Amino acid sequence: MTLLHPPTVTRSLEEPPPRPKPRRSWRGKFADAFRGIKLGVRGHSSFFVHFFVAAGVLLAAIVLGCNLLEWCLLLGCIGLVLTAELFNSAIETLFRGLDDETKSRVWPALDIAAGAVLLASLTATVVGALVFLRHVAVLFWD
Repeated sequence: MTLLHPPTVTRSLEEPPPRPKPRRSWRGKFADAFRGIKLGVRGHSSFFVHFFVAAGVLLAAIVLGCNLLEWCLLLGCIGLVLTAELFNSAIETLFRGLDDETKSRVWPALDIAAGAVLLASLTATVVGALVFLRHVAVLFWD
């Protein structure tokens, strides 16, 4: 029985060793991340809707005097929806760069990403309703 070994890579003595990539600084990583958010928000009309609703939620939380836990729940839900929308935008951007043959095979990924945004939005709606309905009920029945 012969054991097969993977081929070893040999370099000529004249070739310098490959240089490792320089490590990116934290500042560079954050700059890339903020650029990604800007690219994700710009040019996607659904972000306008999400930002408008988020502003309404924040205004309602101020007017109704939400407590710290309620603020955390509301802000967490806003973050969840916006994050899902960014992932959806990233998948849409990748999809646009594919050739037609590949697009015909992977289009369900777009529907799945849109479904994730819908699920996040529905979850946020339920949480917001639970938080705000309690406050509204206190206003009307107290």
